[in-house]
Amino acid sequence: MLDAVLEKADPKQIPLHILSSTMFDNWLDSAPEWIGTLVYAAGFTAKVGEFLLLPRPGKPPLALFGAGQINNAYTLGDACTTLPQGDYQLAFAPAVLDRQALALAWLMGAYAFERYSSRKRSPARIYIHAANAPAARQSAKAIYLARDLINTPAGDLNTEAMEQAVRDLGKTFGAKVKAIIGDDLLKENYPMVHAVGRASTHKPRLVELHWGKPDAPRIGLVGKGVVFDTGGLDIKSAHYMRLMKKDMGGAANAMALAHMIMAASLPVRLHMVLPIVDNAISGDAYRPSDILQSRKGLSVEIDNTDAEGRLVLADALTRAGEEEPQLLIDFATLTGAARVALGPEMAPFYSDDESVVADLQNAAQQTGDPVWRMPLWDGYDKMLDSPIADICHAASGPMGGSITAALFLRRFVGDIPWLHFDIFGWVSRSRPSHPQGGDAQGPRAVFAMLQARYAKT
Repeated sequence: MLDAVLEKADPKQIPLHILSSTMFDNWLDSAPEWIGTLVYAAGFTAKVGEFLLLPRPGKPPLALFGAGQINNAYTLGDACTTLPQGDYQLAFAPAVLDRQALALAWLMGAYAFERYSSRKRSPARIYIHAANAPAARQSAKAIYLARDLINTPAGDLNTEAMEQAVRDLGKTFGAKVKAIIGDDLLKENYPMVHAVGRASTHKPRLVELHWGKPDAPRIGLVGKGVVFDTGGLDIKSAHYMRLMKKDMGGAANAMALAHMIMAASLPVRLHMVLPIVDNAISGDAYRPSDILQSRKGLSVEIDNTDAEGRLVLADALTRAGEEEPQLLIDFATLTGAARVALGPEMAPFYSDDESVVADLQNAAQQTGDPVWRMPLWDGYDKMLDSPIADICHAASGPMGGSITAALFLRRFVGDIPWLHFDIFGWVSRSRPSHPQGGDAQGPRAVFAMLQARYAKT
């Protein structure tokens, strides 16, 4: 899949012309007459996803691919599976199409999860003269990592396997990785991580990764790593439990961002904290109305055991904050309310730091990685009041669920500049650059923001 973008030109490669509907007529007017005749006969009009191969005696055919009313390169990410198999060379494309983005979009569309079943056909491959193929592959590797992890069912990706995936990532880039496992979480003061995961035969754990020079600007990175979420004693229905292998999608997205940072040798000090648990059911499961102590020292009343992600994140955010990072980022598949608000394709984020918000929105626009700011509305904070504990972990009413979850997490962050993502991490129906299954939402935008802030000029 990563070889779908080629590094060298070859005369045998099929010339590919990517044509938008707005400039198609002008392109056709400038083309040789025989091309116009064949195009007219075939009915090709450059609609999005439309393609045409024109035979040429003694030469590779000429390939035309329709871009429709083109938006950005990522809307063309399915070209590699729409075009017939073969090797192509980009001969023409609208100037608005960033060539590096097109290379990454091609690789994003070329992805397939093949652990249990091989794909039906290989993607078409392309050479793009103005693109840096190795750089595109590095970005794609990070995205593939997140997708592979999310797509793997919990029967094979339990808490032990998830920890090993972090260790493998650390080994690749020379990072230090350590884990606190099982009852040691209580000894090391991670009581909420332990409480959520203690009912499972697969022990809960908190995994930390350290990378970079100690004197570099510190970046804290946290990801929700619930390898499967039954909902606990407040058990989910079968319909809602079906996709809960993806509830570690926050940790997978954090790992994708960590991969990008380390692969680019970004001059930062990275500290990634992943609470990894299996929210199972047994006689030892935590219960609604239990009072849990937290690493922060706040007592937390449990309202619903299906709101477990914010509990493990709270302990992890507290730990990450102890290193006093310049920026603290977390990814989590946290609430269904976020999907109701923005749907599955856009990543909702929360932050009170206006400079972070501005930089992230600019980076998201540049990378085609859509995000949308949500409000940390102080008026809803009282919805987390508890009569017997410092805070209740879920709101007293059904509305504003994503906001109140973010407000709960904010209690454990303090004054550190903070960026919280409440993502879906899943593509229910394939679209260009995003095959059905697990997905990375937000890491490309965040990485571009960090590059702009910290990369050496």
